[in-house]
Amino acid sequence: MIIEATDLRKSFGTLEVLKGIDFTADKGEVVAITGASGAGKTTLLEILGTLSSPDSGSLKIDGTDVLSLSGNALTSFRGRRIGFVFQFHHLLPEFSSEENVMIPALIAGKGTREARQTAHELLERVGLKDRLGHKPSQLSGGEQQRVAIARALVNSPAVLFADEPTGNLDSRTKEEIHSLFFDLRASLDQTIVIVTHDPQLAALCDRALVMKDGQFEPSGAL
Repeated sequence: MIIEATDLRKSFGTLEVLKGIDFTADKGEVVAITGASGAGKTTLLEILGTLSSPDSGSLKIDGTDVLSLSGNALTSFRGRRIGFVFQFHHLLPEFSSEENVMIPALIAGKGTREARQTAHELLERVGLKDRLGHKPSQLSGGEQQRVAIARALVNSPAVLFADEPTGNLDSRTKEEIHSLFFDLRASLDQTIVIVTHDPQLAALCDRALVMKDGQFEPSGAL
């Protein structure tokens, strides 16, 4: 298992947002988490992605007990083993596509030559080999999201988390990004967990789990 989460619970004040979530994902699996706004999807994704901690429960990612990590150890693990793609791509506007993809690799301690080579390979894989020197303002929304996906993959993460990755794109571009996720799964055996309101994307995934009031619906049971 790439992800093993058991009995995750999280409250904000008196509001119980996660009510004992169990979740697993295998290597190479693409899993969608769906549900209405306020169901707890983003909170769960943040905990699975080590951006937030649960009040209780256990979480292993690629065999590592991530809840036992803190400080620099947690930051290092997140940078090396977890990739994130968000609805808003968060590219650095002053840097080129190549540089945006290289940055996480450089932060992780890779040399410039290795980081650049990996960035080139990934940008070609996502269909942007002719956009290496373009800054975000020179790219379409779909192209910017492709750069963000390449950036998320530059350190060969164990799992790629995507939060509404096509929520800001037109229908045609959405379909292209949907296809890209499954191309990456086929070529890299990449594990991907996607939070989405898009029923078309959820239907393409290996599993689509439905959250309601901080729990998975029985129909979406593991």
